[in-house]
Amino acid sequence: MEKLLKYLDTIIDKRQKRKVKHKIVDIVIIVFFAMLSNANEWEDIEIFGKEHETFLRKYLELPNGIPSHDTMQRVFAMLSSEYLQCFRQLWNEMLNSDEGQKIKKILAIDGKTQRGNGNKTQKANHIVSAVDEDGICLGERLVDEKSNEITAIPEILDVLHVKGHIITIDAMGTQTEIVKKIRKKAADYVLALKGNQGSLHEDVKLYFADAELLGKTAYHKKVEKARGGIEKREYWQTDDIEWLSQKKHWSGLKSIAMTRNTIIKGDTEQSETRYYISSLPLNVVEIARAIRGHWMVESYHWHLDVTFREDENKTIEKQAAYNLNIMRKLALNVLKLFDAGKKKLSLRKKRFMIGCNPDKHLESILNM
Repeated sequence: MEKLLKYLDTIIDKRQKRKVKHKIVDIVIIVFFAMLSNANEWEDIEIFGKEHETFLRKYLELPNGIPSHDTMQRVFAMLSSEYLQCFRQLWNEMLNSDEGQKIKKILAIDGKTQRGNGNKTQKANHIVSAVDEDGICLGERLVDEKSNEITAIPEILDVLHVKGHIITIDAMGTQTEIVKKIRKKAADYVLALKGNQGSLHEDVKLYFADAELLGKTAYHKKVEKARGGIEKREYWQTDDIEWLSQKKHWSGLKSIAMTRNTIIKGDTEQSETRYYISSLPLNVVEIARAIRGHWMVESYHWHLDVTFREDENKTIEKQAAYNLNIMRKLALNVLKLFDAGKKKLSLRKKRFMIGCNPDKHLESILNM
């Protein structure tokens, strides 16, 4: 905690000194602790602070007591997101060090819209995040709208350590320049194909539609119970791509793949087929792990909405809303690593438990 507070004290306070009653470091820590303790709205955060002021004073100065929710929101509106991102990274490094990691990690990149931030006069924030297969957010970028994900992805790659790992992105991010960036960073990729890649998508689709060619590809299958039924996931991969006319445009391209997910519930059966390009060599189990691992970023976004009620939060000021998103992710990362005892609890129930006795459980988190 001392290390974290020391870092936060480096934040340059741009407010007029004669009007400053509350330290930025105090406000950031109050918001962080409140997020862990089941507070979702600014008013909730203020109530948390006032109810647990004695505990907070063990770590914070609080020269003028607990700031109002309006004050905290104003501070978050002027606070640089880079400081909060570094704050979160510091936690990630201390709690989840991957030193000596030899296996290639899956880093999934995808975007999510903060729906509560939009109204009739402004578009809602759209945030592109990178999440690893353990469900830890490593970085993000705020963009004006979903179509700008293409420009945000290279910026995220620039600030992440991705060497030796596998980047997964949905079809919007399947762009030749993004592929060049991934390879320049010495990482591999598994990228989804859809119609926006034109003939490339159609050529790969036709290849796997040929029964004779499909029979020569590597194959992997997994069947398990899911969604009240049976889910069958099938994967096909081939490195027979010399015929692919677009191969030269995609840096490091070594294989193509197809997946088919089939959900069986009673007498009904639904299937979805998807196609991919990859820099991975022929290893269908590895590419299946990468494709399956991409769902983690979708699960992460689900938790922001369901566990933290992000879309219900009506913070309109865009920077404040973005900074709240970063703090939710920090709290989410910590919750995933927090040992709630012998009984395994969902993240939502962990928040509820911490909220019931924050003095006890926050102390445990600080000592993790």
